[in-house]
Amino acid sequence: MSEPIISARGLVNRFGEQFVHDRLDLDVYPGEIFGIVGASGTGKSVLLRTLLGLHQPEAGQVSMAGHDICGLGEAAGRNLHRHWGVMYQNGALFSGLTVIENIEMPMAEYLYLPEEVVHELAMIKLGMVGLPDSAANKFPAELSGGMVKRAGLARALALDPPLLFLDEPTSGLDPIAADGFDRLILGLRSQLGLTVVMVTHDLDTLFNTCDRIGVLVDQHMVAGKPVDIMHNPNPWIQEYFGGHRAQRALTALTKI
Repeated sequence: MSEPIISARGLVNRFGEQFVHDRLDLDVYPGEIFGIVGASGTGKSVLLRTLLGLHQPEAGQVSMAGHDICGLGEAAGRNLHRHWGVMYQNGALFSGLTVIENIEMPMAEYLYLPEEVVHELAMIKLGMVGLPDSAANKFPAELSGGMVKRAGLARALALDPPLLFLDEPTSGLDPIAADGFDRLILGLRSQLGLTVVMVTHDLDTLFNTCDRIGVLVDQHMVAGKPVDIMHNPNPWIQEYFGGHRAQRALTALTKI
């Protein structure tokens, strides 16, 4: 197996006396889609922020593509941040900017290119995520929930990052839109060679797209292939992956 592109060792995150993560370890390998799941309060968002260098852990370290991201200086951190894109749960688009202006923002910040070239590149990203050209000049409030997600994804891909982080990518979407987004992620992974880390509670997404799943339980992470995770004896894992909804999702997957 290749070296992990993301590696976390001994992560400790706590708030006051409450430990969220206690010596948590994590590995993500190049080209895989890695899903993170856990009950409320297990620190899914805290872990994501820690991996992105937005939260400093009390102990432990995070390596991203061979670079220790904890304690990076501003210049080094800025350069490293170009290597990943993030799509937040609600899209996190700037409401006062059009879709195309939102996609152009990271390009304008990091790329020294003429405006017309930046615009052309942004239009390519728009098409990559399945949005029509007519969406370019719309404001976020004029888009459906599914279109907002895709616009946020286009902005996350603006700088052609090898790493993509997704925060609840299908939350709030109807089953058809969620399935379309799952297929989009799989297609982009194949076309662009992406490594994807996603936080999700969507069982269909976990079974349909993830190569491995990391479950946050007891301040640690249990990771493995979906089929292996389902056989873990931890009570919460058994309840979550052994319930009727999980069985329906798995049955649907085996029929594809």
